[in-house]
Amino acid sequence: MPPRAAKRKAPPTDEAPTKKANIVSPTPHHHASGTSRDEAILREFYPPEMSNERVQAYRDGDIPTPYHQLTGTLQSTELQRQNIKPNKAVAHWFRWDLRLHDNTGLHKAHEAATAGGVPLICLYVFSHEDFHAHCTSPARIDLTLRSLRILKGDLEKLDIPLWVEEVAERKHVPGTILNWCQKWGVSSVHANMEYEVDELRRDAKLVAAGVKKDISFNVHHDTCVVEPMVLRSGSEKPYAVFTPFFKKWEPYVWRNKLLDKLSPSPGKNHPDLNTRESFKELFEQTSFPVPNEGKRLSEKDAARLAKLWPAGEHEALARLQLFLEEHVAKYADRRDRPDIEGGTSSLSLHFAAGTLSARQAVRAARDHNKRLSLDAGHHGWIREICFRDFYKNILLVHPHVCMSKAYHEEYHNVVWEYNDEHFRRWTEGKTGYPIVDAGMRQLASDKFVHNRCRMIVASFLCKDLLLDWRKGERFFMEHLIDGDFASNNAGWQFCSSSGTDAQPYFRIFNPLLQSEKFDPEGHYIRKWVPELRGVRGKAIHDPYARLPASEFKKLGYPEPIVEHKFARDRALERYKTGLGKNTL
Repeated sequence: MPPRAAKRKAPPTDEAPTKKANIVSPTPHHHASGTSRDEAILREFYPPEMSNERVQAYRDGDIPTPYHQLTGTLQSTELQRQNIKPNKAVAHWFRWDLRLHDNTGLHKAHEAATAGGVPLICLYVFSHEDFHAHCTSPARIDLTLRSLRILKGDLEKLDIPLWVEEVAERKHVPGTILNWCQKWGVSSVHANMEYEVDELRRDAKLVAAGVKKDISFNVHHDTCVVEPMVLRSGSEKPYAVFTPFFKKWEPYVWRNKLLDKLSPSPGKNHPDLNTRESFKELFEQTSFPVPNEGKRLSEKDAARLAKLWPAGEHEALARLQLFLEEHVAKYADRRDRPDIEGGTSSLSLHFAAGTLSARQAVRAARDHNKRLSLDAGHHGWIREICFRDFYKNILLVHPHVCMSKAYHEEYHNVVWEYNDEHFRRWTEGKTGYPIVDAGMRQLASDKFVHNRCRMIVASFLCKDLLLDWRKGERFFMEHLIDGDFASNNAGWQFCSSSGTDAQPYFRIFNPLLQSEKFDPEGHYIRKWVPELRGVRGKAIHDPYARLPASEFKKLGYPEPIVEHKFARDRALERYKTGLGKNTL
């Protein structure tokens, strides 16, 4: 550590700070320090990393994607499923669609039940191993359970029962579904499609197995505003870049009047069907499964998060209305400011849980807009919702991103650091970079991070610390209350430069400049980093360089974990080498 002067000048606002922090020398090989790249993947559930050759085979169409496997199975069994006669009930299987309004699968199930003259009953599968395999956070599981309790109450007002089925091992989910259907005389099941690889394959098996047992299993598109795989480029290829996708998406939504086609909530089961008597056991379920150890919140955290993030469809709609009435007009100017309350909608947890549909949100924004054309706030927010559609499309076209693989497989050649100490300090918000630490401490407390800060902390992990982006991706999923695989994966691959439409590898966020631009007065930092609440002026952004050594020491705040200029140069060199861009 170099000797420090009693007073230091603030560094200029460019890429190179004037003072060097305490640097840990880079390790020469990616397995040399701490954990390995393999530990970013849950090997208990997933095979070794996919080869680049297999990725190319998916792209060339030599191997059918899981999405095509499912759609192919649906097509090949269509006549058989149509010919299955109604039995005692039709069921809707809730997944990440925990709402009554604008729920395609639920609406289709209600239509089928009405046409068949039988009751509609509902099911949710609580799969412990799936939560573990998909790194679902305790906060999100708790949100799901709270949303289910509200949903059960709403359904009971319609004389529709909701049963929560607990399954210990994920391999038993298909069999459990079929057995449950046979027990209750369900001849037709409806569900909304999940676009991740495991779920697509599971549903393909269920469709095929169902027809053998006279059970029609039907899967519907619901998550996206525009059905995935519909929008194509001029060369009839799926889009790999967001901007042209949005330019096609927006007029498609208006032209086809998709927002005028929202599904109504289901009607009440007819009294003559005696649903409450016939399905008494389903109505009388009063307790829900308890998550496994490691997936449970403490009672204190559960109570705090329930107050901070109320669950359910009613809360989602109320929050949406509040955002539109009070904040959307200034969204374009405030969306990147974590220091401003209400700068974003904070509806991501409701999109993730499915207590609000993307179509509902876009329609509400359109209807709220008072001009002939959308203003910057409404248009900007709708554009952000479109990103969800874009990322779901990427999963279907490029399933290897679901398998711990970079979208651009050449980025797999980048040699990462595997420094346990650096990763620990990043997770704890003790990097010595105030804006980074504020973001990570918000995550630890609220299980949520402002979107701009997600980019800042992710870029810092990938570029400044040169740690494997997959470790950060997994950590986010294990802690976020709004964790959504497609959006989270795309965000991390954007920041690591390995994803579709990602920032170029040579674009490296300077955390100091990000802090000064998006938290200019330091309000966000002071809220989340109590050690710095007494720091005044611009020193809040870089107290190590801008305060006298004696004052900085009294703060009890860590020195920067790495010097940004050194980290930037190291990242550029490592990326160039991995991508074969270094020339003699």
